[in-house]
Amino acid sequence: MIVKTPNPPYYTVVFTSIRTNVDEGYSQLNDELWADAQKLDGFIGAESMRGEDGFGLTVLYFKDMETIREWSRYQKHIGAKQLGKEKWYSDYRVRIAKVEREYGS
Repeated sequence: MIVKTPNPPYYTVVFTSIRTNVDEGYSQLNDELWADAQKLDGFIGAESMRGEDGFGLTVLYFKDMETIREWSRYQKHIGAKQLGKEKWYSDYRVRIAKVEREYGS
């Protein structure tokens, strides 16, 4: 599903990753974090996919940088990042960008 975003500017966090074969607790924590993110006032939505080869792409949309900072300080998210480094991802990148223009159908 394509997220309905507001008129720019708004912000994105683009998370690309390659999963390991370890799934221990991943799905449950991912579901919990999704539910928690939706409670943030400045969270707009997310689009996510993962291929059979383990490559994944998640784009999270936020109204402002302050909400991104709030999310980055959220204790459960901090713990998830550490677990991701230790066992769930063989490689990853996080990119944060300001969206200044948008168009589509």
